[in-house]
Amino acid sequence: MKLSNLQLFAICVVIWGSTWLAITFQLGRVAPEVSVGVRFVLAASVLFLFCRWRGHNLTFTRRQHIDLMLFGVAMFCLSYIFVYHAELYIISGMVAVAYSASPMINMWASRFLFGTPVTARVSIAACLGIVGIVLVFWHEFGKLSTTRNVAIGVGFTVLSVLASSAGSMVAVRTQRLGFATWPSMVWGMAYGGLFALLYAAIIGRSFHIELSFSYLSSLIYLALFGSIITFGCYLTLLKRIGAARSAYVGVMVPVVALVISYYFEQFQWGLLTTAGVALLLVGNVLMLQSPAPATLPFDKRR
Repeated sequence: MKLSNLQLFAICVVIWGSTWLAITFQLGRVAPEVSVGVRFVLAASVLFLFCRWRGHNLTFTRRQHIDLMLFGVAMFCLSYIFVYHAELYIISGMVAVAYSASPMINMWASRFLFGTPVTARVSIAACLGIVGIVLVFWHEFGKLSTTRNVAIGVGFTVLSVLASSAGSMVAVRTQRLGFATWPSMVWGMAYGGLFALLYAAIIGRSFHIELSFSYLSSLIYLALFGSIITFGCYLTLLKRIGAARSAYVGVMVPVVALVISYYFEQFQWGLLTTAGVALLLVGNVLMLQSPAPATLPFDKRR
């Protein structure tokens, strides 16, 4: 059955908007590093079979594997480990909102690394986005005097966004070098998952996997739906309507994540939250209407 553009858009927004909450079911008895490693080794294995079925060439040179390893470690290892740790301290919706800063960071990183021009409109959009993020987090910032949890959670979130942006810059480089998308994803996820497991072993984490329904179902959901199915839908949408219009998925994902947090994590939605979300939406729309650096859609979901 051929899905319409609206259905593809809805699948991406709903699933990527919910993956932030799904991560919370991974937290607890299983070490975050182990959960990340298992998730992406599983996703890479399924994607490998898909690429074989579709006849994609999975062969790369040794030099190309270095780029793919850097991409995977930054995007699917460090970034996700930091996200899992962040959600131990702050609610998932706020981590998703913080990721709205990714396009702004990617914009400036692309400017310095690849010479991509930055227009006045994009700069204004970035400022609006930053103010919006601050307003959404404002209530949590008020707790800094009584608890360190918010500061730790924000710190991990910042590290995650920076690692994700570094991965995006490597992805831009591999795209410009002509790397095929699906095979790059296979190797990137494989390297990310394996390095997460290696790091877990080095720091002495237990490799115990919780066999509860909530943990295993969230693992399957994140690996298959959050890491593969939505990406396939997004690529289809990208081909049909172009990069600029497809990127509006990223505008809606943080809003969906906040709404889910409101109902499932008792997020306190107030006037400042509404104002912050409004500024984020305006900032992202302005940015999407301007020439922007080429980035992969990985920032839009977890």
